[in-house]
Amino acid sequence: MGMLRVVTINVQNTEGDPRRTELINRELRRLEPDLVALQEVLDNPQRHQLDELLDGTGLHGTHQSAAMSYAPPWVERYGGGAVATRRPHQVVECLDLRGSDATDVPWCTLAAVVPVPDEGELLFIVASSSWRLEAEAARERQALALTDLDARHRRTLPTIVGGDLNAEPDASSIRYLTGRQALGGRSAYYHDAWAVAGDGPGWTWSVDNPAAGEVIDQIVRQPNHRRRIDYVLIGSWHAHPTAHCRVRSAELAFDKPMDGVWPSDHFGVVVDVEIGIITPPDPRPPAS
Repeated sequence: MGMLRVVTINVQNTEGDPRRTELINRELRRLEPDLVALQEVLDNPQRHQLDELLDGTGLHGTHQSAAMSYAPPWVERYGGGAVATRRPHQVVECLDLRGSDATDVPWCTLAAVVPVPDEGELLFIVASSSWRLEAEAARERQALALTDLDARHRRTLPTIVGGDLNAEPDASSIRYLTGRQALGGRSAYYHDAWAVAGDGPGWTWSVDNPAAGEVIDQIVRQPNHRRRIDYVLIGSWHAHPTAHCRVRSAELAFDKPMDGVWPSDHFGVVVDVEIGIITPPDPRPPAS
């Protein structure tokens, strides 16, 4: 069996203090993750932020722009999704989840196949969803699309999903993904890594982070706003009956200032998992 470290972080494109990208890079080098889900990564002719974020980490990265033949509106300002992995990966699909109910979401969802030494391959999905507080109907549609994406490409090893899902654990989209609610007559089940192994509320978008305060004041306009909206989800037994992915730890990351600067308006999540194929019992009777 293998051990993997998974990180998800919304990097907040290049807004705010120009030192933030270097600080996120520094922390990625310290954490040494195997799988990284990145959201709001800027990529345009003037700046390839993914290269800066991954410099010196040894990670292989793909921005959504490399997997698409067009650029969604607003992506040049707010960035897009990106995947980074310790071993070379293959992006198998990129989903543009905009719709009439979510016209301003340039962050696409990426699915990449990643090898795990001595165990096989897994599907790693970098997910994003609609950010507006009233957009849960759009997030429901996007959650259904995410599970369809997984079904199209999943491998024997459990799928791992990381991303900024813009919904709290009791929202319908997250309840669907974690098996507590059906949507449109359909159901699914992923383990929420924080619910398995996290300590405390795990808020990832909070007034406790000064980098988030201005946006929270702009769109929430209420005091003491704190939510857990960034996730690592693990595919479960029903979709992967011959493999396991056990969550061993789940902690916040990028949740403290570095050199007096907060790395992003989101806190990240870092999860350690043990993953492998389950060896079936030998049906033969023991030798006499």
